[in-house]
Amino acid sequence: MTVSASTAVPASKPAPAPAYSRILLKLSGEALAGERGVGLDFDVLDRLADEVKVVVAMGVQVGMVIGGGNIVRGSQLSKMGMDRVAADYMGMLGTVINALAMQDILEKKGVVTRVMTAIRMEEVAEPYIRRRALRHFEKGRTVIFAGGTGNPYFSTDTAAALRAIQMKADVIIKATSVDGIYTADPKKDDTATLYERLSYRDIIVQGLGVMDQTAITLCAENDLPLIVLNIQRRGAVADAICGARVGTIVQ
Repeated sequence: MTVSASTAVPASKPAPAPAYSRILLKLSGEALAGERGVGLDFDVLDRLADEVKVVVAMGVQVGMVIGGGNIVRGSQLSKMGMDRVAADYMGMLGTVINALAMQDILEKKGVVTRVMTAIRMEEVAEPYIRRRALRHFEKGRTVIFAGGTGNPYFSTDTAAALRAIQMKADVIIKATSVDGIYTADPKKDDTATLYERLSYRDIIVQGLGVMDQTAITLCAENDLPLIVLNIQRRGAVADAICGARVGTIVQ
C-alpha cells in the first residue's frame, strides 16, 4: 500500500553524536546535600544518577570525582585549629562516603560502576591503579575516583584535573549551582555577566574562582578543556557532551 505524502509520518531526527567520548565529571560534595547543606539528599543523588545514566547510554565513558564538603571540609577544620594534614585526610574519607553512595544509586539504575580510592581500603573499594581504571572504561564501566589525590594540601579540583589527564579524558565538566562562570558571583551581584568562553590565562589574570590554581595550571599545561555548567538544569551534561552551547567553556 502506498502512503501519500500528506499522511506520511516524518522520520525522526537522529540524536546528535557526542562530541566527547570520555569525560571527567566533577561534582561538589555540597551538590549531594541539596538544600540541607550537609549530609546526603537521596532525591538529589537520584536525579544526578539519572543525568549520568543518560550520558552512559550515549556511549560516553564517564569518570567522576566528588568532593567531600557535605561530610567534612579539611580546610575549615584546619582554620579551627586542627592539624592540616589530619584535617585533609578526614576530607578525603568524606569523598569516599559520597562515592559509595553515588555508586549504590547508579548500580540500582543499571549503570555498572567502580569506586577507586587514592587511599587503600580494599574492603570497600578498589585501590586506584591507572591501567585498571582504563580497563574499566574500555569495558563500559563508570569509574568514581575517591580519596582526592591521596595527599594533603590538594583539593578535589586538583584531583579531578589529575585523573582527567591520567585517564586521557576529552574534557572536564564541572557541575555547579550556577549557569557557568560569571564576572562576579551572580547570587550576590545582579549585574554579573555570564562568560560563554574563556582561556585559562583569563581565569588566572582575572582571579576567577572556578578551580584552584593548581588544577587550572594542570588543565592549561595539558590542553584539557573545561566546561562549567549548572547541574540543576536537567540534561545540561548531555547537551554539553553533544556540543551544545551550555555554560562556559575554558580552553
